[in-house]
Formats: sequence, C-alpha cells, structure tokens
Amino acid sequence: MGVPSLKASRRQFLQQSAAIGGIMLLGFQPDGTALAAATPSAAEHPEVTHWIVIEPDDTVIIRIARSEMGQGTFTGLAQLVAEELACDWNKVRPEYADVNMHVRRKRIFKDMSTGGSRGIRDSQEYVRKAGAAAREMLIAAAAVQWQVPAAECRAASGLVTHISGKQARFGELAQAASQLPVPANPALKEPKDWTLIGTSPARFDIPAKVNGSQIFAADVRLPGMLHASIVQCPVFGGTLKRVDDSKARAMSGVHSVVTSEDWVAVVAGNWWQANQALKALTVEWNEGENGAVTSASIMALMKSGLDQQDAPLARKDGDASAALGSATTVIEAEYHTGFLNHATLEPQTATALYTPERLDVWVGTQNGETSITAASETADIPLDKVFVHKMHAGGGFGRRGVFQEYVKQAVLIAKSMPGVPVKLQWSREEDMRQGRYRPVSIVRLRGGLDKDGNWTSWQVRQSDQSIAATVFPVMIKDGVDQINTRVFRDNPYAVPNFTHEYVMKLPHVPPGFWRAVSHTNNPFYRECFIDELAHAAGKDPVAFRRGLLAGKKDLAVLDAAAKAIGWDQPAPAGVHRGIAVVDSYGSFTAAAVEIVVTDGVEIEVKRVVVALDCGHVVHPDAVKAQIEGGVVWGLSAVMFEDITIDKGRVVQSNFSDYPITRIGHSPEVISVIMPSGGFWGGVGEPPIGGVIPALANALFKATGKRLRTLPLRHHGYRYKA
Repeated sequence: MGVPSLKASRRQFLQQSAAIGGIMLLGFQPDGTALAAATPSAAEHPEVTHWIVIEPDDTVIIRIARSEMGQGTFTGLAQLVAEELACDWNKVRPEYADVNMHVRRKRIFKDMSTGGSRGIRDSQEYVRKAGAAAREMLIAAAAVQWQVPAAECRAASGLVTHISGKQARFGELAQAASQLPVPANPALKEPKDWTLIGTSPARFDIPAKVNGSQIFAADVRLPGMLHASIVQCPVFGGTLKRVDDSKARAMSGVHSVVTSEDWVAVVAGNWWQANQALKALTVEWNEGENGAVTSASIMALMKSGLDQQDAPLARKDGDASAALGSATTVIEAEYHTGFLNHATLEPQTATALYTPERLDVWVGTQNGETSITAASETADIPLDKVFVHKMHAGGGFGRRGVFQEYVKQAVLIAKSMPGVPVKLQWSREEDMRQGRYRPVSIVRLRGGLDKDGNWTSWQVRQSDQSIAATVFPVMIKDGVDQINTRVFRDNPYAVPNFTHEYVMKLPHVPPGFWRAVSHTNNPFYRECFIDELAHAAGKDPVAFRRGLLAGKKDLAVLDAAAKAIGWDQPAPAGVHRGIAVVDSYGSFTAAAVEIVVTDGVEIEVKRVVVALDCGHVVHPDAVKAQIEGGVVWGLSAVMFEDITIDKGRVVQSNFSDYPITRIGHSPEVISVIMPSGGFWGGVGEPPIGGVIPALANALFKATGKRLRTLPLRHHGYRYKA
C-alpha cells in the first residue's frame, strides 16, 4: 500500500494507517475525538489466540510484538507460529501487535523490545506455543463438529482432516475454535519434524521496500498535519537560556515556536520551512560545567581509571599477580576506542496527534512499550488512552529502544496544539549531535607466558563508561557493569590465572546501546591482545587459540572459519590474514579476514569469513544477510567512525565528517552457518564482533605495526575504493 493521498479525509487516513500498522481501526471526528470502532467483528475475524486471527478466506494474521528493522523479524517470527499452526504459508499475513491492546490486556504479548538479538531467541518458545495451541483448538473444533475423537484428526496446510477423509478449512473452523479454552501446554514439534523452520521463504518486508511503497515513520502524512524541526542544547546537560524567534516567526509557513527546558522547535507547514526558520533563531544556552569538556579531557578521565586504587573485581581465577611474577614473558598493552553514533538512515522521527481524551503516536520504535510509556507520561494521559502505531524503522541498532526523547518532544509539541497532528523529524545534523553513543573506554591488559609459550596468566583493568548506570542500574553489581564486562568476564579461554577489574567513569556524553553492545570494542581489545601473546610465544594465532578452547563450541567455529579462509595453506603473495573468536548473545562466532595493503596505507579487504553457530536457524537466508550486514557494519567501525568532543559538544555534523563504509569498500563475504541445535542464539549482532579484531590482526601481519586505537583512518589508513 502506498502513501495515502493528502486529499483523503482524516478518518480515511487514520483507518488506512491503522491497517498498515495492524492496529485497532478507529474513525475520528474533525476535532480528533474517536468515533465508534471500525474493527471487523469477532464473528468475521475471530481471534483464535491473541497472536492469531483467522479470516473466513483462510487468511492467517499473525501478530508480531517485536519490531522489523530489516533483520527479518516479520518473517522469522511468523515462521515459528506457522510451523506449529500447520497453516498454509501462502495465506499468512503478519502485522504488528497493537501496543494499546498489549497494555489493556496486561502485557499479553509479553515483550515488545527488539534489541540484544532477542527477537527470536527470547520469544521462540511462547510464539511456537501460540501456534500449537491454535492448531489444537482448530482440531478440537472440527472434532466437535464431526462428533469424532480429536486424536483421529490432524492439521496440515490450513486443513483439518479426519481419518475418514472429512476435511474442513481453518477459515471455516476459526469461529468455533475461538470459543474454546486455550491449551496451557500444547505439544511442540520436534526439530526433526519441522518443515517451515529452517527454510527461506520470501520475506514479507522486502517487496514494499524495493518498490517504494513501505511507509516508515518519516513517510507518515495526515490531513492538516504540521511539521516540526528541533534544536537541542549542543552541550549535553545544558538548558535553554533565551531565544529570539522574531525572524523565524516572520518567515513563510511558520505556525509557531515551541520551547522546553533544553530545546526549541519550529512548527511550520512543511519540514523545509520549519528547518529554515529554525536556523533563523537566535538561541542562548546555559552550557553549565560541561561547556569546557574536550575529547582530551575525557581521555584523561578514562585513563585515570587505569591506576585507580581498589578497583571493583569483575572476575578472579587463581592468582594472576603471582603467576605474572613468575612468567618467562610478560606482555602489557593499552587499547582505546571512542564514541560512535548509530547514524540510522532514518533520523529520529515521530508524529503525534493529541486531544485531552486520546493521544496517537506514529513511530518507528524498537520497543512499543517504552514508546507508549514515554508518550503517556509526557501527555499526562492514561496508558489505555494512548495509541502507538508502530512503523517499520529505517534502522535502529539500539538507538530507538530505551531512548525515546524524540517521542516525548513530538508529544509536547502536539500537546501545545490539540487536535492538530504534528510530525517532528530531526535533521541529520541534530541526529549526529544528539545521539546516544557507543561508550568510550580504555583497557590495560597484561599477559604472562611460560618458557614453552603457554598462556598462564592475565590481568585486565577496564576503565569504562557505563550505559547501565543511567538506564539499567540493576545491572550494576558491586560497582561492576554486568553488560560492558561480558567479553572479558565471560571469555571462553581456559587461562588458569585471570583477574578482571572494572572502573566506572561517567563523562557527560550520553552513552547508548550501539549494535552488538560491548561486543565491538572489547573483542578488539581481547582478540588483538591474544594475537600479541601468540606472536610473543612464536605460535600461530589459530593454534594458540585452539589449545585454550578445548571442549568449547568456540573451537568448532574457529576451525570452520580457518578452514574457509584456507588458513592451513600459505596466503597468496601480498595477501595477509587475521582471525578472531567472539561468542555473544547466545551464539558462537569466528571471523577471518584477508587483506592487501598497498603503499603502506591503502587497505583492500579481499574476503571475510564469518562462521556462526546460533543453535537453531529459522530463516537461513536472513541469517546470511545479517552476517553480510554485520561485516559491513564492522568494517565501517574499524576504519572510519569516531565522534569527538570540543567545548562540551559533538564536533561531527553529517556524513561529510562522519564517514561510513561504502558499497565499493565491501568485500566478498563467506557465511558459514553451522547450527548445532539444542539452543536458540542471536543473529543480528554476533557476526560483528570478530570482524574488527580480525582485520586489525591482518593489518599487523601486513605491516608489522600493532595499532591499539580506532578508527584506522586516524593512523593514515584508508580503504581501496
């Protein structure tokens, strides 16, 4: 369905938007108040379970509580339900679960958060049970109708069949089935009996994206809608002092200027008018004590943690100090990485329509629950009177989950003009300078080798900016951030003497969950340092790791990546290889990289291998796509991306000074998918972690230079286009 015409009535548009988002259809009066519900009656479209609606023509609507951001959630979760339901896949249509229904029915869809590669792995059991329960209900309804034992009936391809040959379509049975109790513990299929899980049907989200008909939050249009552009205090934590809006108010199309504690927004007839008028404002800010902060002062703060006394202990095995004291060889190194922005293709955008009785918000969100909560609190309207219409998001990567300030801003602006829909869209510059950035960190590592080159001991001192300290304090235990320490605390290497200390430092730049949280910077530190130890021991990096991973699933992916890259054979002339192992989000990965370095500075990434064991695979082609996307994401981070601070504010403003990987930089990607079964791991984030250190390790092989800070462009390197 294309973008609704601006000539449509408000009622028509909201009904169309609701259909797109899979929400309850409601009409609206001209003043924005709700009319009678326009949802088809339960008799026409019975809800077999709250996850599944079956229409008379056998169309199966599967409600999806997670968010689609290109990772294939709409298809993968529908596959899980359809597998157990035994419906006709060609009749399946996914739609977003209604956030308002979720609230009114006491979190009936369980979890609406899409992050941490949890979309499938954390919901697979209960959505499969939803399909299995509905299947049993349909069979029971047929058995009652035919007056036969349910055990004599079976469901397949959208039909219930009795041993006598009688058949009934799901659409014919749905109404009766919906009146039956939902089985609490329906039997699930054994993996050996899966026919849909493990296959790659055409994804639901791709056609509309290709033909341009997909409606993202930035595409929302409502009759009479106004547009807003915003500027926030450039120094995080600062406030608005005064604003002279006389020039802006006199400009064409400007409707109003709205202010809050730390931002100013201009509302106009279209976004261009609003943004141009925004630039005409004269704004003064109270920058506070952070107005003098620089990247250098932040680095000094972080480095102070390396020598802090009595650092909290994240993990301790054996006696690392004593073992280092008796080691034949001791290697010490410091690694550092800075802030990174999410740089989503679609800047932060939300549309709000406020009345005292009801609030509607259209937004691409990673979490419908956080969006509805933010909207409700901001408008001071009860949750059950707030309707969040979820749109596919134009990129998320952790930016659109916990942090919902753009939703709050849109609601405040709309609240200042009841009955008028307002779309707030951040400019690219505002999005770059008001991010929630990957945390800055610095790590000191010391490792000891015995006379035979065996790794006997290591110490890790991690000085780190905590995300959890501001949003999930429950994840801070005894002064240790349980999220940011995972790569070291949970490392798979069998080193007998290990001490991991963690020091929390909190610069004023707001941290956020950046794709593969803590599994992009920390694997760079760990896996490059392990290569340093292997080099000092005079051992091959793969062989060095193999001896420390015995009995672990990590060993299988390491061997697979090494085999696929041809590690056991000499590399072609001028080609250099690197490797790394990272387990994360319930999955196990290894990455191997081949590069050519020309003139000492130009890097051509020839091939990247990623081996992944995520237990069970739902949609192999989607997994392959996630691996390929993860590789490009990692190559961008290692070479280009860096947010710097001067006078308390972000220096970068757009892709001109925050470059990212381009198509011409992309290498051949070899995906080795090796599901071992028995568990459900994540896919969206695990492929990234190993790519960054594997490239850095290959660069050392090529140049003999060990680089311990990123991005590589700061060291004079570039990709061959």
